[in-house]
Formats: sequence, structure tokens, C-alpha cells
Amino acid sequence: MESADPTSTHQLAKRMAELARGIAAPRSLGDVLADVTKAAVDLIPGADIAGVLLVKGGGEFESVADTDSLVAQLDKLQHDFGEGPCHDAALAQTIVRTDDLRDEPRWPRYAPAAVEHGVLSGLSFKLYTADRTAGALNLFGFRAAAWDAEAETIGTVFAAHAASAIMAGRHGQQLQSALSTRDRIGQAKGIIMERYGVDELRAFDLLRMLSQESQVKLVDIAQRVIDTRGDG
Repeated sequence: MESADPTSTHQLAKRMAELARGIAAPRSLGDVLADVTKAAVDLIPGADIAGVLLVKGGGEFESVADTDSLVAQLDKLQHDFGEGPCHDAALAQTIVRTDDLRDEPRWPRYAPAAVEHGVLSGLSFKLYTADRTAGALNLFGFRAAAWDAEAETIGTVFAAHAASAIMAGRHGQQLQSALSTRDRIGQAKGIIMERYGVDELRAFDLLRMLSQESQVKLVDIAQRVIDTRGDG
């Protein structure tokens, strides 16, 4: 393989730095992933369209950061057929590459349907995400034999950035949820302390006992106390 174009190498390094700053900055997950998929199309030869597929608990699929509406259609086909490169990458393999969907035995239903949409090649990268969510960064090409080793290498780097963005976004959501829970319990304790003339420890004990007796989450008991504050 020919040596990498210095200009392309510089552009790749520049975009990687931009993406790294984007993950660290307070931006929405959708915006960060959109930057990743756009950069992948800009910098990986043969990639005409791209997107991220998330597979959640219960087999639910979610298409995000698509550079073209066709990506969501391809994701839906894979969901409906239960087969395809994005499906395999999200749930099993690390990298799934197909050079010509017109001659692809792995996905007997998906491959012909994708060809009907003008897609001839695909390159998908597993996203290592937390919890019970799997994902894949997916590249599609309108010509056959679009990929080489360099495309796989660059795509792997972009996939790492996408996975980092997903995990950072999830961490932020968990942090916000924890703060909200803490605030609601604190507010409920304050109401009980004022209403019954007890200290903070006793107020929390009352909330905890109510939670255990009713088998309702502590934060939900706290919310009920808040909601009934004016009922006496």
C-alpha cells in the first residue's frame, strides 16, 4: 500500500483533536456523534454515508447521527431482518467488512435489499459502551471494493471517539439523575422536619421506613411527600 498522504494525515490529526475537545466540552451527545460521523465521511475514502446504531435492552434499535436519511432505512432493514453488518458489529464482532453486497452470503435478506438502495459496500465498528447498550459506527459505500486497511484503521479511531462520547454522555445523565434524587430526598426531609418537629436523621429514618413498608423506592416516597406538602 502506498504511504499515507501527509496532507490527509495532518487533516486526520486535526479532526481527532477537534473531536477530543468536543467530547470534553459540555455539548449534547447527538452533536458529538454527528461530528464523528461527518468526519468519518470526510476522511475515509469510500465512505459515502455514515451513522451510529445503538442496540438497547430488549433488542430495541436507535439510529443516531446519520449523515443521510438512507442510513436509518438501512438500520431498519437490519432490525426487521435480524441480520446485517451493523447488527453483527453491535452485538458480536469487532469489525465487520463487506466489499460487495451483490455477492454477500452472510445476510441473504439484508444484502439484496441494501443493493436495491444503491449501497454496495459496508464497514462497521463495534462501540464498546457500558450498561446493556451495544452500538456500532457504520460506514456505507455506493461502490464495491471501497475499503482498505487504512480505512479500517481510521474507522477504529473514530469508533473509539464515538464510544467515549456515549459513555461520557451516559455518565453525565447518571450524575444529573443522582443530583436530582439527592435534591428530592433533601427537600422531603426538610418538609418532614418542619411538619413533625424532628431532626434530619429522624426525618430520613421516617422516609426509609415508609419506603420499606410500602416497597416503593425512597426517591418516589420523597416525591410523594413533596407533592402532598400543602395537604397538612
